[in-house]
Amino acid sequence: MAMWDRLKDQAKGLQQQAQGARGPAGQRQPGTGGSGASGGSKEKLVGLLKSQLGSLKTELKSGAYRDASMAMCALVAAADGSVDPAERHHVENLILQNDVLQNFPPEQLRQRFNKHVDQLTFNFQQGKADAMQEIAKAAKKPVEAKAVVQTGFVIAGADGYIAPAEAQVLREACMALGVSPQEFGL
Repeated sequence: MAMWDRLKDQAKGLQQQAQGARGPAGQRQPGTGGSGASGGSKEKLVGLLKSQLGSLKTELKSGAYRDASMAMCALVAAADGSVDPAERHHVENLILQNDVLQNFPPEQLRQRFNKHVDQLTFNFQQGKADAMQEIAKAAKKPVEAKAVVQTGFVIAGADGYIAPAEAQVLREACMALGVSPQEFGL
């Protein structure tokens, strides 16, 4: 549990750092960089979450984590209501390169991810309900529940930006898992 408290404190510090880079009326302070404080802090948070997730690699070997993570990744990919072939391929590659997900055979990951993407593409609302049901199964183990959200966050933030629709599905997953979205700055 101490690791999650550390993660929460580090995320809070990044949020405060981002807020501190803005002055009165939200104006940027000189010398704080031009790329946007929230973008930079999100990148740092994604890196931190990826690192923290990697430290749990030996604990994250259950089928519930695997299945919930693949549902989470599919939801992130389809958050805007569609998944084009290039995006599907990109997310699939991110999954297969993820250090923690290498605990599982690549074909199992592909099969589960693509099943959820297909369902989301065919009927988004039903596919989303099915994915959330799969995600909720990981709620039994708090470490796995938080790791599912971290996995989704890492996939969503791989391009350096978390779209509002991606943040929304991450918040919804937090609720399904009984995890506070504030722990992840959502």
